[in-house]
Amino acid sequence: MSGLLALLDDVAAIAKLAAASVDDIASQAAKASAKAAGAVIDDAAVTPKYVQGFEPKRELPIVWRIARGSIFNKLVILLPAALLLSAFAPWLIYPLLMLGGAYLCFEGAEKIWHLIHPSSHHVDIHIEGDKAHLEEQKIQGAIKTDFILSAEIMTIILSNLDADANIWFQGAALALAGVMITAAVYGSVAIIVKADDVGLHMADRGRLGLTRALGRWIVVGMPWFLKFLMIVGTAAMLWVGGQIIIHSLAVMGWHGPEHWVHDLAVAAADRVPENWHAVAEWVAGAGLAGVLGLLLGFVLIPLVQFVIAPVWKAVRG
Repeated sequence: MSGLLALLDDVAAIAKLAAASVDDIASQAAKASAKAAGAVIDDAAVTPKYVQGFEPKRELPIVWRIARGSIFNKLVILLPAALLLSAFAPWLIYPLLMLGGAYLCFEGAEKIWHLIHPSSHHVDIHIEGDKAHLEEQKIQGAIKTDFILSAEIMTIILSNLDADANIWFQGAALALAGVMITAAVYGSVAIIVKADDVGLHMADRGRLGLTRALGRWIVVGMPWFLKFLMIVGTAAMLWVGGQIIIHSLAVMGWHGPEHWVHDLAVAAADRVPENWHAVAEWVAGAGLAGVLGLLLGFVLIPLVQFVIAPVWKAVRG
């Protein structure tokens, strides 16, 4: 009997340890996921365009297929790659982060450049075939775009996990964070793309005047909301991209840009009431990181357009 009680006591202790480990993994995953906010917001802002032009009944199936592709990208391809990177070449994490940060800066700057110079943005798409073929092309294009953003998200998460954690802990945290982010992004996208249909239904069939008015407000407001989301996504890309570059340079030994941004942010915070110091310092720091990201992005635009893109096309034939 005493042996059985001892066994049960050991099982209870193991269960408590496992529960604590699960809580720790969830905590690490949530904290690390928050660091990838810029890429996540941009992912949510970009995806709705892939369902534009399709029948309403096809919108959710398209979003679901893109979400499945995103999960495959994160868990089947990027998760093992991240664990191998952490185990055998951890010194590559910050150079890869800088590469991803530069990509975010380029994307954000390119969007602003096209806004300032619309004539510089020529899109020539020739697609043949039926609607099913067009849908398949759109989905594959969205999954490819998601792969780039997912790679940046997973690398950011990996860099913010406990470096002393074992490979199983890192894998569990990365997997949990990947699933959480995918659910948040594509759940939000599903709500966004169906909001106008819900608004139309409320406006046409609502029993109360308030319901019909709310439906009309949703229909009218959704295009403005999408524009706002794109602005927020662009700003987040520049801020996060610039911050990644600045922090990665500091980790690799060049502390100048990080000290410069910090000193200017503190100086700006000193000009506001003490109760607002923390907020002002964060806003100033994020703004400076965004400006640096924008400048870097503008430098990268001609480099990508005249050097990297032609070389990539030549390689692909």
